[in-house]
Amino acid sequence: MEKLSPIQLLQSSSLPMLVQEEMEKMILQGDIVVGGRLNEADLAQHFGISRGPIREAFRGLEESGLVRQEKNRGAFVREISVTEADEIYDVRDALEELIGRKLAANITPAQLAELQQQVEQIEQVGVSQDVTRYHLLNLQFHDTLVSFTGNRKLIAVYRKLTKELLLFRRRGLAAGGGMLVSSDEHRAIYEAIAARDTDAAGNMLRRHSELSRARMHRAVENQTAAATTA
Repeated sequence: MEKLSPIQLLQSSSLPMLVQEEMEKMILQGDIVVGGRLNEADLAQHFGISRGPIREAFRGLEESGLVRQEKNRGAFVREISVTEADEIYDVRDALEELIGRKLAANITPAQLAELQQQVEQIEQVGVSQDVTRYHLLNLQFHDTLVSFTGNRKLIAVYRKLTKELLLFRRRGLAAGGGMLVSSDEHRAIYEAIAARDTDAAGNMLRRHSELSRARMHRAVENQTAAATTA
């Protein structure tokens, strides 16, 4: 497929939405510091546009749970507490089980082939210990799973929760060999779905979410311990 030019992209989508998508990527990749203030003027200069679309993008990012806006202070990359992360994981655990069951019952051969390819990529990058690349593939895999359900409400809710958790998930992967362990879990999830075992697929995805939460807690505890001994 031929790549669209910047002008074609602008014609096919609104400028604020494009800016929002680019800023989401920057947050996801760690290019924008969590808790940091978002400077309208700097971002307008970075994108080569006026401040209006930047402000609209801020509102969209606030609705997605990535940004908070404070009166007379500006917009900031949102930080969530461990308590809030746990509340999100409670919901995510249940959604993951639902996703696994639906896919095991309805997955198509073409969808299975795509999942297999993604799992193989995850395994390759896991060995390389490239946290940034692994994190992106991890997010892609889970987004592919939920998108294959075809349930628009489930997709919307799941994606919002994922965005709110993304920085905690990145932290958990980077701690104590989390990538290699997580990679094995992805393979097991794929195999359960491929076997069309609804119980196993649902349980595997729920367990994967629970282990992801545990990795996040260990990473936070390690950082807290390191800070107190520094």
